[in-house]
Amino acid sequence: MYSLIRYSQMIADKVRMDAHLKALEATVKPGMTVVDLGAGSGIFSLMACRLGAVKVYAIDISNAVQIGRQLTRLNGFEGQVEWIQQDSKTVDLPEQVDLMITDLRGHMPFFRDNLAVLADARDRFLKPDGILLPNRDQLWIALAEAPDNHQRAVSPWGEND
Repeated sequence: MYSLIRYSQMIADKVRMDAHLKALEATVKPGMTVVDLGAGSGIFSLMACRLGAVKVYAIDISNAVQIGRQLTRLNGFEGQVEWIQQDSKTVDLPEQVDLMITDLRGHMPFFRDNLAVLADARDRFLKPDGILLPNRDQLWIALAEAPDNHQRAVSPWGEND
């Protein structure tokens, strides 16, 4: 799980946030229903509401949803965002949605079964003509030898097993 510091680092990443906002602005239409998968503190849920989504299902297993609930209330979207704190594989929504936004990979692209979780949610939550954001991704890696950095990078993965 991410710490509040990690969430704030992701939100403070201008390139990342600008890309997501641009995609949301081009995609969200008034009246849409949305799933924010791996919602964390709910920044994408709030963006979707500001852009006209009538209903957002914000799903995350972490305690960051408590912050998301507060931010939802403070921004006046309490009736539009439904927070669900559980594993998405155990969630049944009352409807399929027009748009699913997710950034499951964050700082840890291959953490646990993120790709399987994404595929399951897409198949169950998204309407047949629904939109998945992002609809593609590019990951750049390079081989390096740095044992201390390696341990810091992989230890969160092992701690959550």
